[in-house]
Amino acid sequence: MSHVLFVVTAARTWTLSDGTAHPTGYWAEELITPYEQLTAAGHEVSFATPGGIAPVADAGSLRDGDAEAIAAIDELASPLVLADVDPAAYDAVYYPGGHGPMQDLATDADSAALIAATIGGGRLLAAVCHGLAALLPARDVSGQPIVAGRTITGFSDEEERIGGLADRAPFLLESSLRELGAEVEVAEPWSDHTVVDGRLITGQNPQSSASAAAALVAALG
Repeated sequence: MSHVLFVVTAARTWTLSDGTAHPTGYWAEELITPYEQLTAAGHEVSFATPGGIAPVADAGSLRDGDAEAIAAIDELASPLVLADVDPAAYDAVYYPGGHGPMQDLATDADSAALIAATIGGGRLLAAVCHGLAALLPARDVSGQPIVAGRTITGFSDEEERIGGLADRAPFLLESSLRELGAEVEVAEPWSDHTVVDGRLITGQNPQSSASAAAALVAALG
């Protein structure tokens, strides 16, 4: 079977434009659901974070049973150091969201290099919700944004407004992806919406984590 790398934010807070440190982390559902689907299909999953820091779930994302499900994933307590990851060792890379990626992965050079190598090598890359922030700094061999000309989805500006953080966000994900030349397709807020563009799979929000994971499982064959 295949080996999938989950790249997870190590951020505990997101610094808003007014200087407020907004508590965050990764979004539990966006990690648990794909993990369960992939492992149920027989695939191996590993985890990496910037600096190898053990990630934390956004407290606001925890549903009944999520804390227990997270505790049962032993590898989460001691993830790989992202800078040490060999992209060729994995058949696919997956980025869960939460506001954490807006803090660290949106500017992380090691993550950007991993994404470029994964896409450039014809391997699968998947991301859900704010996990797409990791695509912002990624460039191809010619220096062009990885997302330029690609059809994707991600957490919408409208969803950020409904969530109450748009006015204080240092940047908005959907707008930033569009500025880099991506064709961003967004559905109604909080609706299940996954887009597949070749070997790139993206989901709009937490409600899309299951369908994005299903698309990744299908693509892995």
